[in-house]
Amino acid sequence: MAALAWLLIPVLAAFGAAIWGGWAARNRTTGDVTELAGYARFREAMEKSHSGSEPAEQISNV
Repeated sequence: MAALAWLLIPVLAAFGAAIWGGWAARNRTTGDVTELAGYARFREAMEKSHSGSEPAEQISNV
């Protein structure tokens, strides 16, 4: 019976390693889509002209 217990330890370790390996290799590309969309919105916001305010160069030349 003791030999069976010692055999159970590596079997459980292999099973745990298989579960961890599957979890580590999972597909995690879904977060990239939202990050890229946020970056695109940021670029669009930075490209918009600021209405109602003058650039700093024009204010200092007055």
